[in-house]
Amino acid sequence: MMLLAVPALAFDWHPESGSAIDWGPVLLGLFGGIAFFLYGMELMSEGMKRVAGSRMREGLASLTRSPFRALGVGAFVTMMVQSSSATSVMLVGLVQSELMRFPQTLGVILGSGIGSTVTAQLIAFKVTDYALIMVGLGFLLKLLGRGEKARDFGRILLGFGVLFYGMKLMSDAMVPLRSDPGTIAFLQSLSQPVLGILAGIAVTALIQSSGAIVGILIVLGEQGLVGLDAAVPIILGSNIGTCVTAILAGLAGGREAKRVAAAHAVFKIAGVLVCLPFLAGFGSLVESAGGGMARQVANIHTFFNVGLALIFLPFTAFFARFIEWIVPEKKEKDLLPAFTSPLENAKIVSPDVAVEMARHEIARMAGLLEIMVRDAGILFVARKPRKDSEYPRLSLLEGLVFREKELDYLDKVTGDFLFRIGREAVTGTQTQTIYAMISITRDLESIGDLMERNVAPLLEKKQALLKNFSDEGREELEIYHTKVLKQLRLLREAFTEQDREKAAKIMGKERKYLDLELQYRIRHLNRIMCQRVESVETHELHMELMNLMTQVIVYTSNIAKTYLSAVSDREASS
Repeated sequence: MMLLAVPALAFDWHPESGSAIDWGPVLLGLFGGIAFFLYGMELMSEGMKRVAGSRMREGLASLTRSPFRALGVGAFVTMMVQSSSATSVMLVGLVQSELMRFPQTLGVILGSGIGSTVTAQLIAFKVTDYALIMVGLGFLLKLLGRGEKARDFGRILLGFGVLFYGMKLMSDAMVPLRSDPGTIAFLQSLSQPVLGILAGIAVTALIQSSGAIVGILIVLGEQGLVGLDAAVPIILGSNIGTCVTAILAGLAGGREAKRVAAAHAVFKIAGVLVCLPFLAGFGSLVESAGGGMARQVANIHTFFNVGLALIFLPFTAFFARFIEWIVPEKKEKDLLPAFTSPLENAKIVSPDVAVEMARHEIARMAGLLEIMVRDAGILFVARKPRKDSEYPRLSLLEGLVFREKELDYLDKVTGDFLFRIGREAVTGTQTQTIYAMISITRDLESIGDLMERNVAPLLEKKQALLKNFSDEGREELEIYHTKVLKQLRLLREAFTEQDREKAAKIMGKERKYLDLELQYRIRHLNRIMCQRVESVETHELHMELMNLMTQVIVYTSNIAKTYLSAVSDREASS
């Protein structure tokens, strides 16, 4: 069995000779080991996200007001993505997309710290000698496994093996450092709380992984280079360092996104400040829990984050108000804001969660279309010019054109984001869903183009007429316009609520509304035959308006059909 153990690196090191350390091989082994470690974590995360992606999405989407549920969801999601900072980045995107409210995220943030400790506890198992066995088994399962699930578990095992192989490389690289006075003195200086915390912050911010810090400290501890007195402040600092990624993601977002990033930092910094006067007692608590150095290092990380959750979870409502005070609402000075979308700079942590963010933007596009069609109807019946209800400086027609430009923007941003998701490690079903959503965004944008191209010319025709619609013709147009708005409202709600019944209802209504349009067309032509003056005068405009609304009815039905097909494929694979 030991023939399959990881071979030690061949360093030309003889302590008894008193020669200086050859730093080339040491640094090569150290950084190479870190690279393998991080790559292993990435492979594990990829496999876990594919195994539990839909459950992560459902867990985040079904959060209630219960902070305890949020805590559990945060721990589970972070365990899957292998990074508390990645969970915070995900929360930034979800809050920007309005799929979550800021107060809901506080419990998730606290839970994410607990989830990150699971990896630390796994790392503490001494299985480095069998890393290549796990690599081999994981590779075979990934290559030959039957079904997506089996291959995903192969990815997880392969990542686990690569991670431990990286730890073995680091361990072997550090052997010469055990007798180097300069290295020993430097590492001992980190037992000073402030220096240790700053070192933990700096290194974690650099490599963006508190799990990697735990791995490095385990290796240093087993080599006798670091004791608990230095490990405790370094790990406390690493918990603050994990906030850097979320802060950078939040800077590019809106108020709510900045609040999520600020909450992550406030919790960690407050927790470290609470622990700072009791570092000696904290170290004694960890030591009393037993286990070797590896387990003790992992327990530092676990005890800190579990304690943080227990202390702060009952006060999440207070912290929500405090963060909202730190990052207040900012009133928009410009009445016509620049177009923005949370997808523009969003990091794709999980394909399933990213698809949910895209779905929200598609619902937003449907909402814009609903407003455009509503305002277009008002334009043709209003007796005097009207202002846009949301942007008073604009007329109704100018508001319609403005929203069409916003639709163009959202179509491009959402389409680009969906293509980015498609380039991730996605399943066949996820790929089909992505293609369907790209098709839907294009159809929604096409409806916007249809409205923008036709409404202004038709309005000019109406203004040039000497007569208005007949009372019957006007009533028919208004009724049919109401039916079109109903279809668009159902479409928006189907996307927002993920309600397949409403999508099916859209398709069911299509035939009924097309038959109604035919009835109205025949009635209008009968009025023409009877030489009804208003009907003769407005004939061309009347027919073009009915044709425009009919095209919207057909488009919405096609979109609903595409949506239902994607949902059915998704449910069949789950």
